[in-house]
Amino acid sequence: MEISPPLLQLTTHALDLVLDFKRPADAVLSAFFRENKKLGARDRAFIAEAVFGVLRRCRYLSVVVPAANPRTLIVAWLIKVRGMSGAALEKFAKPELIQHIRTAATDALPLGVAAELPDWVLEKLQGTMSDADILALGRALQQPAPLDVRVNTHRTSREAVLAQLQAEGHAVEATPYSPWGIRFRDNPAINRHPLFLDGSLEVQDEGSQLLALLLGARRGEMVCDFCAGAGGKTLAIGAMMASTGRLYAFDVAEKRLANLKPRLARSGLSNVMPQRIASESDTRIKRLAGKLDRVLVDAPCSGLGTLRRNPDLKFRQSPESVADLTQKQAAILRAAARLVKPGGRLVYATCSLLPEENEGIVEAFLAQGGFRLHAAAELLAQHKVPLDTGSMLRLSPAVHATDAFFAAVLTRDTA
Repeated sequence: MEISPPLLQLTTHALDLVLDFKRPADAVLSAFFRENKKLGARDRAFIAEAVFGVLRRCRYLSVVVPAANPRTLIVAWLIKVRGMSGAALEKFAKPELIQHIRTAATDALPLGVAAELPDWVLEKLQGTMSDADILALGRALQQPAPLDVRVNTHRTSREAVLAQLQAEGHAVEATPYSPWGIRFRDNPAINRHPLFLDGSLEVQDEGSQLLALLLGARRGEMVCDFCAGAGGKTLAIGAMMASTGRLYAFDVAEKRLANLKPRLARSGLSNVMPQRIASESDTRIKRLAGKLDRVLVDAPCSGLGTLRRNPDLKFRQSPESVADLTQKQAAILRAAARLVKPGGRLVYATCSLLPEENEGIVEAFLAQGGFRLHAAAELLAQHKVPLDTGSMLRLSPAVHATDAFFAAVLTRDTA
């Protein structure tokens, strides 16, 4: 694809808007494309690739330019990451800039630059990880995520869907851990595929699918997805329950629950009850105290485990925002725990890298008494999932090719 100076100018403008970091990058780009309706599909794809490419490698690219700004970062990305020649950019960039980028020394980069992680994140990780493991994690987070989908077993089987997709020429394979997952090696527009439109497929990272497996909801039970969001895990749980029993999908955001409704309609599930709650102390929650078999808390978190998809989060989070989040996480977990009946199961999960959002929350909660830790590896083994990360689930893109997920399974005491 030939990249014209006008396209590069538009790309620079899009990046400039994103680097404000006041809103999520994908939302900013969506608004940008709505304002530039004449752009073709290939141009849109290039702009999105360039913007997210710069966000993924921003610390490195800032090292190789004389002054970091949207224009120089785009040029550096094209040369250093895309491998474009200086001659192809001569109508857009001055020869001195191109020469500076091509000859910049990058042999001895600091760990934070090589791993593309903010220094404050690096400091938190160094308490529990070696520098080599942090570098491997950082490099994995710099890569775009593959497209994972979950087969809706309420409608069909993974084997049938795999066979159909392979017959259609798609490069797909079964995910190694989730029994419902399929991974695409390309990135098709799956939301237009008949299997998506009829509810047989849902886009969902394999790691997220495993959270539903750890919850282990059964037919006829009373279950709650306490922070349901747009409902990806809700739908996986509902399929595990074979559309029986009762599955509450709580969330404080009406917009997120509105996004669940069309997905729920496609899924064919009839046991899901979406409900907006005002807070974790809503009266609807109090009425269910001690009555539920299983509760999932996929807590609001920094999202740093999803940097493959949302690289702007590392610039939009801070130690202060994480401190606020940990207070919310602890309060939400305490509130959700009240719903669990004696002997029932509570799963706490995040897509964060940070120990203070993960083990720190769980250990403080367990210290209050009333619940005990149930080994995640043992539960996964019962489902014939060959994955042992110890007593708590810790997934890493560097090791498992998923987003970075954390989960702890807690059982309420019967006494």
